[in-house]
Amino acid sequence: MIKRVISYGHELICHAIQQGESVVDATCGNGNDTIMLSQATGPNGHVYAFDIQLQAIEQTKTRLEESNSSNVTLIHDGHENVDNYLPKELTGKLAGAIFNLGYLPGSDKQIITTPTHTIAAIDKLIDYLKPEGIIVCVVYYGHAGGNDEKNTLLDHLSSFDQKYFQVLQYGFVNQKNNPPFILAIEKKQTSQK
Repeated sequence: MIKRVISYGHELICHAIQQGESVVDATCGNGNDTIMLSQATGPNGHVYAFDIQLQAIEQTKTRLEESNSSNVTLIHDGHENVDNYLPKELTGKLAGAIFNLGYLPGSDKQIITTPTHTIAAIDKLIDYLKPEGIIVCVVYYGHAGGNDEKNTLLDHLSSFDQKYFQVLQYGFVNQKNNPPFILAIEKKQTSQK
């Protein structure tokens, strides 16, 4: 059976995570991915959850308290600054990262992820990623600025050397209203992109 985009994104990242490892939620939003990652890494693992909007940080904090999750660091900053927060000893050991690109549902649609910041974050996270680690981007693009981010990201990820990375695009082609799709980057072995 064909999986829905978000379910498949979660399945991809969970396959890369072992209990006790560290991961990044690059856009914590309403906390759904943060909770999933917290459970996947277990009590000895750690989640670094970023968002530029205080509203998202507060909503995620509430969700974490409700689920008794204590293995998450919430970071009120843009994901492009990920390297300012991740411990250097995580280099080459990060199990994965997940992005939901676009805007925070139920908030100001003028505050969106941008191609410059998203690509900067991905390129920094690549260095932290372990071999067989994965970055999953759920790309929402049916808003002003969304097509620019989608196209810039597709162009950038197409240049990744297939000897070292597998880049997957997964999405539905017969759905209306710009359905979201997944871009996933798996690191095959340690190398420069």
